[in-house]
Amino acid sequence: MTASDPRPLTGEPLSLDLLNTRWTQDGGQRDLLDTADGLRLWLAVHGLDTRFTADEATLERTRAARDALAAAVDRPGDPAASAAADAVLEHGRIRAALTAAGPEERSEFADPAWGPGWTAVRDYLDLLRAAPGRIRACAHSACVLHFFDTSRNGTRRWCSMATCGNRAKASRHYARTRED
Repeated sequence: MTASDPRPLTGEPLSLDLLNTRWTQDGGQRDLLDTADGLRLWLAVHGLDTRFTADEATLERTRAARDALAAAVDRPGDPAASAAADAVLEHGRIRAALTAAGPEERSEFADPAWGPGWTAVRDYLDLLRAAPGRIRACAHSACVLHFFDTSRNGTRRWCSMATCGNRAKASRHYARTRED
């Protein structure tokens, strides 16, 4: 049996979901990747548990990839952030093959412990190719979550309208009533 995912925002693309393994709850910071069990859960959620092992080496390298990814997402175009993401990408490659089923691409790693983090950083590259302006951080000042804006007009501001969006509305309402 797999434990339930405690994070407030799930279902984002792999790269952003890796970033969302850190979140704020009840005024404190939480981190799903504090333990190998948290990594095991994250791997299972993404169907990566059949390819990668949730051991200490993989946990360490996945955290390193998350830090590099956070820098790249939060500071687009920053040479140091790009270099950190590139350093993670150096640990894997894509091998193209022609199989009986047709063309196929497989990822390969000299050290499989880099696999989950590398896969997440590579997913970020795909998001950048598709719609870089749709990669967003939640607009709520106390929130650290990220999302890929799939709204029709591309104006989503909150990780969740029910939580962060509602808190912002309540704060504005409270401020207006205090002014009266």
